[in-house]
Amino acid sequence: MQYNTSELCDLFADNIDVVEPIFTSFGGRESYGGVVTTVKCFEDKGLIDIIVQQPGEGKVLLIDGGGSTRRALLDSKNVQTAADNNWEGIICYGCIREVERLEDIDIGIHAINAIPVGADVEEVGSVDCAVNFGGVTFLPEDHVYADSTGIVLSPDPLDIE
Repeated sequence: MQYNTSELCDLFADNIDVVEPIFTSFGGRESYGGVVTTVKCFEDKGLIDIIVQQPGEGKVLLIDGGGSTRRALLDSKNVQTAADNNWEGIICYGCIREVERLEDIDIGIHAINAIPVGADVEEVGSVDCAVNFGGVTFLPEDHVYADSTGIVLSPDPLDIE
């Protein structure tokens, strides 16, 4: 499904939060949305690698990487796994790598930057917890909508049909 965050802001101004414009859009899908699944990890992608193996239809993986620009939490392997398991998109408050490969994968990706250095894989962090960045607090089961213009968050699904 296609989402237009500008229209969502016009229609649902009182029901949504707008994430600060700190993200760049990567990946092969321009817009995406779904129910939030959160993971909090710092310079370690072990939990991410596990979560993307789960069914992701109708879900968006939201990663709080602490805003680190020293190590990439996403790469072509874990992003392809997410796409293969039908995740709608991934929002990463951290870095990605292998930008050119990610552009060819049918999944939406927002991250703060890219760096070629990969993260550790020790499975350190938390899953399904509240995380806060970009001026908003994300809770598991919130609904997020993203496109090349921005990212909006709602506690409830937005009736856009």
